Amino acid sequence: MNFKHLVLLLFLIIGILSAIIMKQLVVVQTIKNKPFIVCTTTIIKDTVQNIVQDTIEVISLMGPGVDPHLYKPIESDVIKISTAEIIFYNGLHLEAKMADLFEELKKNKTTVAVTQTIPKSMLIPVNEYDQIFDPHVWFDIHLWIFAVNNICQALIKKFPNHKKLYTNNSKKYIAHLEQLLKKTKELMKIIPKEKRIVITGHDAFSYFGRLYECQVIGLQGISTESSPGAYDIEQIIKLIYNHDIQAIFIESSIPIKNILAIKEGVATRDKKVNLGGELFSDALGAQNSPANSYIKMIEHNVKTIVAALASE
Repeated sequence: MNFKHLVLLLFLIIGILSAIIMKQLVVVQTIKNKPFIVCTTTIIKDTVQNIVQDTIEVISLMGPGVDPHLYKPIESDVIKISTAEIIFYNGLHLEAKMADLFEELKKNKTTVAVTQTIPKSMLIPVNEYDQIFDPHVWFDIHLWIFAVNNICQALIKKFPNHKKLYTNNSKKYIAHLEQLLKKTKELMKIIPKEKRIVITGHDAFSYFGRLYECQVIGLQGISTESSPGAYDIEQIIKLIYNHDIQAIFIESSIPIKNILAIKEGVATRDKKVNLGGELFSDALGAQNSPANSYIKMIEHNVKTIVAALASE
């Protein structure tokens, strides 16, 4: 490549990068017609939206069905984060690839881990010595109410003019969550206790199991970065066979192949196990899905589990 061609190529690259940056700045400028907030996950975004309503723009870095354990920020995320009024994230190492970024942001930005006010005694330890806890706290509605209150206080501190509105909205939302808790606990009673064994793609439902008195088994660990081996699959196949388990569940943000491997392994022992349906674990569903809000996600998961495990 001669010098002239090299210069032309350089100008072309600069032009493309400039266009990308300008496009992102236009997006940010459009958002900044109002103050705006960045949330990492769709679950957090939905919760924040219930409190702020239309007073503030709320955006989520991760879309429906995105696995937060593996998510890495892209260029547009950095631009949004750098101009947001508040950044809400889950914490407890859920957004593992973004941990260093959040630590750096705390020096200059209002950056809030929504789980930070949950008492450690109420968290499920993964490794007690290292003080590492299961991050999937939204599956215990009691714990998510702590997150709602934490979000509300952070919003009031940042936008004191909306204190009354945000306080009232939080109280209304918490009342809905308390109704949800009562409703779902009644639904889960339909399943006999000895049949409350929930097998899923990864270990996201421990809080769910504790709340609804279920035995929960995840093929992968707390983080989807871990990979199950043949031994893990074989142990679950034995469990299904020995306990006559009728159904196993896929997850919206986890590949289905490992669950299918279990189903096929059970079939080799002349037994059938059904796919009980799709559960939503680390993210809400798309807008047209039955799990497009936190409340609907919890309702959908409970109804799906009950339908699969309560049948004869």
